[in-house]
Amino acid sequence: MITPSSGPPDETALREAALSYLARYTATESGLIAVLDRKIERWARGARERDNLVEQMATAKAIARTVVAHLVAAGAVSDMVFAENRARSLVRAGRSRRAVTATLAAKGVDAELARASVPDDAETELGAALVLARKQRIGPFRTREPDRLREFGILARNGFPRAVVEQALDMDLAEAETRIQQLRQS
Repeated sequence: MITPSSGPPDETALREAALSYLARYTATESGLIAVLDRKIERWARGARERDNLVEQMATAKAIARTVVAHLVAAGAVSDMVFAENRARSLVRAGRSRRAVTATLAAKGVDAELARASVPDDAETELGAALVLARKQRIGPFRTREPDRLREFGILARNGFPRAVVEQALDMDLAEAETRIQQLRQS
């Protein structure tokens, strides 16, 4: 555990902190570095000994990057695995390809890797649009008088292309449910 009274974090403390975090969460390489940097900064704020604090922080951050590099080399941290799993989860939750790519980029995944990890077929995009339509009770799942412009706007603002939006809104309920089931099984 990294505590202010114990001196600057060393390699063992940073490795334990990284492994503890990875035991609870999946992370990208840059995400794990950010977690360790925050731990180092928290240590620095509470440090009693202020001499050479900047140098100690720089050294600890360099050690953190080495620890993360070792974890990446060992396979404990993989941006590709993180991106694939997160992309699959977000698509099944009704997120468009654009939204998934943006979310992955925000998590520190390389833009090319983010685009490559998101399914690029029309069926998957339509399935995701239908999941969102069901959540919003629009299109085939509507429970009130249709307001096509409002429904169109909901799907378009969530990053779905026009052709997919129109197809989703015009689909009948039985086919929509079937497509959502197919998306979940893929």
